[in-house]
Amino acid sequence: MFTGIVQGIAVVEGVTAATGLSTFAIRLPDSKTEGVNIGASVAINGTCLTVTRQAGNALFFDAMQETLRRTTLGGLVPGDAVNFERAARIGDEIGGHLLSGHIHTTANVVEILRPENNVIIWFEVPDQWARYIFPKGYIAINGASLTIGQVDGNRFNIHLIPETLRATTFGVIEEGTTVNIEIDSQTQTIVDTLARLGYDRPASSL
Repeated sequence: MFTGIVQGIAVVEGVTAATGLSTFAIRLPDSKTEGVNIGASVAINGTCLTVTRQAGNALFFDAMQETLRRTTLGGLVPGDAVNFERAARIGDEIGGHLLSGHIHTTANVVEILRPENNVIIWFEVPDQWARYIFPKGYIAINGASLTIGQVDGNRFNIHLIPETLRATTFGVIEEGTTVNIEIDSQTQTIVDTLARLGYDRPASSL
């Protein structure tokens, strides 16, 4: 499990494609790999991956075709910056919200506004996922636990403070970028349960 509190920015050093999977070499900042064991879980842009090898501060991960298809990892190239979070341990503070590291869908950045001292980013998700997005609800974007601002159909925005921009890749995000989305599990359970009881929430009513 993860908390959605991004622990820093890592850099993709290499991508090796093989039949059915890709292997990523990702370099984390100094000291951030202390105590990492082979088999440990690390969220890369919100996607839970397993450490297969370590070389200094570089960790190696294998991603299967289904992971590459469902997430943005298939588009990573050497030099790309990614958000990372090591798996939470019992007793850790949960500063965001509990995440599984299993990506539900992707979203596109459609607009970036820059009022003084903060940034507002608008995202667009596939219609079938808009039913789970509510104002002031939780959502994970590239592994970062964030609070939803406004919702307009299948679009929603988030407000980012300078510290979030500094600590994550959101500081350099651009319009047209595709990001990974993990829907809040409690919200999904409630919406799906109500739908089964006949209290559906059509996307067109958002």
